[in-house]
Amino acid sequence: MSAWLWLLVPFAPLLGGALLLWLRERCLPWLWLACVPALLAALQPPPALELPWLWEGVRWGADDTLTRAWLGFTAVLWGCAAVFANSSLSRDPRQLRFWAFWQLALAGNLLLIVATDALSFYLGFSAMSLSAYGLIVHRGGPGPRRAGRLYLQLAICGEMLLLAGLLLRTHATGQAFDFASWQAQPIDHLTLALLLLGLGLKAGFWPLHVWLPLAHPEAPAPASAVLSGAMLKAGILGIWRCVPEADPTLAAWSTPLLVAGIFGALYAAALGLCAGKSKAVLAYSSVSQMGWMLMILALAWSLQQPSAALLAILLLFGMHHGLAKGALFLAAGMVHEGRLPRLAWALLLLPALAIMGAPLTSGAAVKYLLKDAWHDSAFAAWAPWLTLASFATALLLLRALWLMWRDQQHASARPPAGQWLPWATLSLTSLLLPWVWPALREPLLAGLYPGGLWAALWPLLAVVVLTGWVLRRGWRVPPRLARLPNPALWASLYLTRVLRQPPLPVPAIHHDRSRWRQRERRWNRQWERGTLTLSAWLLVALLWLGWLW
Repeated sequence: MSAWLWLLVPFAPLLGGALLLWLRERCLPWLWLACVPALLAALQPPPALELPWLWEGVRWGADDTLTRAWLGFTAVLWGCAAVFANSSLSRDPRQLRFWAFWQLALAGNLLLIVATDALSFYLGFSAMSLSAYGLIVHRGGPGPRRAGRLYLQLAICGEMLLLAGLLLRTHATGQAFDFASWQAQPIDHLTLALLLLGLGLKAGFWPLHVWLPLAHPEAPAPASAVLSGAMLKAGILGIWRCVPEADPTLAAWSTPLLVAGIFGALYAAALGLCAGKSKAVLAYSSVSQMGWMLMILALAWSLQQPSAALLAILLLFGMHHGLAKGALFLAAGMVHEGRLPRLAWALLLLPALAIMGAPLTSGAAVKYLLKDAWHDSAFAAWAPWLTLASFATALLLLRALWLMWRDQQHASARPPAGQWLPWATLSLTSLLLPWVWPALREPLLAGLYPGGLWAALWPLLAVVVLTGWVLRRGWRVPPRLARLPNPALWASLYLTRVLRQPPLPVPAIHHDRSRWRQRERRWNRQWERGTLTLSAWLLVALLWLGWLW
């Protein structure tokens, strides 16, 4: 296979976007084909492609299993979501605008995966992040605009922080842009902090997750599927590639990172249990699962030598969660449009059980590998927190399933026929993936022994018993608890008030709705002005640093 296939991986979606201007609605059923070059490159990778005529050091390819697997599951998820979106948005008068942003975000996501240099990665990351704004605000109205505004402001701040970290990393490696040179060079604390903040804003780590619970309920279901399943993982991939494999600086950050991951996994689950919409609960579940991936990074950074096993666990966890969470978000969209038959609910349980870590699923194999690595690490005494996080995950997923069941009671018709195949494909991957991938099959079979089987089953059984008791007693979330604001959002608003010139007091609750709307509009204008001022100063500082170097 020719090396020029790598050029087609990010440019095929751009070609599909260009066809929208010519063929318009006629090309919509075929846009999923833009993922085919990426899938072919993942299954049979050609030699790496060097493009020195673009800029020095640019190189696209997949030299390792991590890149191939990441590219493969991303292409499958985007392709299935594209087929689903073609059906769910068929009557939307603004669907051409949606597909234009969709193709740009897809091109950026595929480019950052195949890039082996920092410039290509940053170009793809920026294209994906900024294009996702159009997917979030697609439906229009106050809710999507508010969610999109918060997302765009945080995305721009994340871009500036990431750019600062990349510039510092480039300077430390003697103006080298390739990730191979970066992984062989030690990293300092400031650069690591900038990279964690810049990429963590996209990955949705706690407390950088404030845009997620607002964006997912407002975005269309296929957009939520790729946002949570594929785009969040780009932050994880960037962190892994930009830092060395083993470094004393990473070891010093491992314990704080582990604490943040455990707290994020539990705290997001607690907030999700108070949410009243299924997509909001699934969004908090994504934040919780990002806490799990943060734990894996902490385990890898705590070691003196690079660990191929933890790299495999990070890859497998990202793949299994991306496909399963994509299936759940598509299911939430189907429930919103129609009523699912009982047999479809059996299929819907598969991705939920996989994220819970039920036996015979991909989640069970990944968590079995993670427990082994955890007990062999310096954090073996923290193992009970892992069990508690598993319990919280199962409780949160059951809450999401119950809300989907409640929402479909108001529907009579079934979802359109075009949505069933992509959703069923993603749902079945949670069950079939361990049997087609040897890296998952061996731990899955090892976990079927009585000891491992009981360790995987008892959190699920405890959650089922607790859920049954709650439903039998008719317990509901207390109103005060349901209206409890997100403290991370408080922090974001406080930071915005600090940046305002002059400071604007927090508006008081008033029964006059017209006056409240005026204050809200003034609040939003001040928010945008403060964010633009901060971005401008950051840009000036970066240009000054670049001139000094």
